[in-house]
Amino acid sequence: MSTYTQKKGFGATLWDFLTTVDHKKIAILYLIAGGFFFLLGGLEALFIRIQLAVPNNDFVSAGFYNEILTMHGTTMIFLAAMPLVFAFMNAVMPLQIGARDVAFPFLNSLGFWLFFFGGVFLNLSWFLGGAPDAGWTSYASLSIASETHGIDFYALGLQISGAGTLIGGINFLVTIVNMRAPGMTYMRMPMFTWTTFVTSALILFAFPPLTVGLFLLIFDRMFGSNFFHVANGGNTIIWEHLFWIFGHPEVYILILPAFGIFSEIFAIFSRKRLFGYSSMVFATVLIGFLGFMVWAHHMFTTGLGPIANAIFAVATMAIGVPTGIKIFNWLFTMWGGSIKFTTPMLWAVAFIPSFVAGGVTGVMLASAAADYQYHDTYFVVAHFHYVIVGGVVFALFAGAHLYWPKMFGTMLNETLGKITFWLFLIGFHLTFFIQHFLGLMGMPRRIFTFLPGQGLETGNLISSIGAAFMAVAVIVLLINVVITTVKNEKVGNDPWGDGRTLEWAIASPPPFYNFKQLPLVRGLDAYWLEKMEGKKAMTPAEPLGDIHMPNNSFIPFVIALGLFIAAFGAMYRAETSWGLLVLILGMAVTLGAMFVRSIKDDHGFHIHKEDLMDDEDDKGVKA
Repeated sequence: MSTYTQKKGFGATLWDFLTTVDHKKIAILYLIAGGFFFLLGGLEALFIRIQLAVPNNDFVSAGFYNEILTMHGTTMIFLAAMPLVFAFMNAVMPLQIGARDVAFPFLNSLGFWLFFFGGVFLNLSWFLGGAPDAGWTSYASLSIASETHGIDFYALGLQISGAGTLIGGINFLVTIVNMRAPGMTYMRMPMFTWTTFVTSALILFAFPPLTVGLFLLIFDRMFGSNFFHVANGGNTIIWEHLFWIFGHPEVYILILPAFGIFSEIFAIFSRKRLFGYSSMVFATVLIGFLGFMVWAHHMFTTGLGPIANAIFAVATMAIGVPTGIKIFNWLFTMWGGSIKFTTPMLWAVAFIPSFVAGGVTGVMLASAAADYQYHDTYFVVAHFHYVIVGGVVFALFAGAHLYWPKMFGTMLNETLGKITFWLFLIGFHLTFFIQHFLGLMGMPRRIFTFLPGQGLETGNLISSIGAAFMAVAVIVLLINVVITTVKNEKVGNDPWGDGRTLEWAIASPPPFYNFKQLPLVRGLDAYWLEKMEGKKAMTPAEPLGDIHMPNNSFIPFVIALGLFIAAFGAMYRAETSWGLLVLILGMAVTLGAMFVRSIKDDHGFHIHKEDLMDDEDDKGVKA
């Protein structure tokens, strides 16, 4: 048995996860944290739908409703969808390119802990005087006027969290450019790796504008500057530009990895290579490129003028072309394939019509003249949720079922998986389809109640019933996870039987060094090619030798903790005597940890060839 495999107690396991730099364990951390925030955001959504189920409802007050609404959007986008997408990127992408780890394991860990502490900081606002209440977009005129500390929690929490995301994006870019296995050219990379690559490039360019906007907001609220104070010569439209220059690419940062997951699923369960692979790659790159040219379609009613509106309307419609290419390629992949309707495949098939519906309403909203009518109505809410839920959330569920065996070595129950799917699908369409019509009937966004006799009662009630269906679906999924974990029935390296890419060529879950010998990639769908030639495993590209691995480190946790502490000091600096002290203390912790990291000689460790040969004898119990 391998010397690296020991049964550990709870304390040892906890310490292992607090200090780990292994991309697979960091993926599990992202999955747990993102899953927790997903449940929290879902709970907030249920409160919204309960409040709007009947007219004149007083389930929550108007002020509390604004907080719930703001936190639902902020939590779902920044603290649930992003980290869950990162979970799959971390778990799968290094395996798909045949790498032993990401390029910067230490930074990978730091990225997670920054995200985590930023998210915790933001949610502590519920207990410390009130959550942010200016909508998830936090438009400057509202956020400057907000009197509680909620917006400060928002600005500082997202700043810390966003730094983690930016670090993660840079890390993935460097990994894909530098660490592909021998023979893995760019045009042999699996589709999910391509979408991770383009997404990481988007993160690199989209997050700095958000960072700048949040800094300006922090300066206005905490230090008395006048970037957004109109009375003092500021301009609130600047916030909208900075936010949406980030905000629209953010939609593609979420949806492109979802496209990648679905591309893998369609190929695996149609038992065919992905149709039009090269056109899919170019469509992905084009979506990333055009994603930066459409931000002002969120601002058609701010008075930018007809020329700006026309340019952004045309650019928005143009982005439908590469997306359409992808839709047809997925359909052609299934055409003539030997399709297996597993749980991941059901999600993938349901995604196409759901996402297309969101795309169609997107083109409607892109028409500037029509947008004057649709703007700030429930029509926009319906469009947004058809894209994000019908695209991203479907992919997260599909990816969870597809990659669960690879991450944990056990298989989620298919029957329960299908129950989750049908409940969620029905609930999703019940909730959001009717909202298109509510919007066209004139129901505005962000209102906390409505009057009887306006014709809005039935639609809102149906919408709220649909939300209950989705809640039950998520509960079934959680039960599935618990049952699977308790049973703990181990599966092999290729549990679906039709794995095409490198991650299916190694044990489930993979050993901590991933590949004993780096694989030789001889074409697209590298593992499928080897299987077609009757081989059981990949042809190695190198002889068996010592493997160099990085040491675990507690420093990323400490760096993030320091910023977490400093954020409290910054926020309470003006009104308490201890604020400045806490700010200095927090920054001292962070800078001290950075200093320790910079002077410490950490050369990692080697796994010796002999240990790897011992592992040969006992494949079932690898770490």
